[in-house]
Amino acid sequence: MKSTLDNLRELLINALNNIGFAWWVEIVTQNPHCTYYFGPFLNAADAKSSIKGYVDDLEQEGAQGIAIDVKRCKPNVLTIAEDLGEKIDRKVKPVFSGQM
Repeated sequence: MKSTLDNLRELLINALNNIGFAWWVEIVTQNPHCTYYFGPFLNAADAKSSIKGYVDDLEQEGAQGIAIDVKRCKPNVLTIAEDLGEKIDRKVKPVFSGQM
């Protein structure tokens, strides 16, 4: 059973995500050529602490050439499989113009 604190944390994360201020882990793999988004997270530290698990899973699936970025964004799609011919705009715009 979730505690009140857990419920409040989840509400805050959802609110931040709705306005594009939540943190996400973006992982781009070269083989297969895919982009994955994991999140949302309340802060960058929470997002960074989860990276190892995501990378381990992708490596077990045979992914190669893994690049990782932790950023504030609001992805429209969580998995973009470019090798499968999906034509989805993978340009996720940062919340702040100073972020790249």
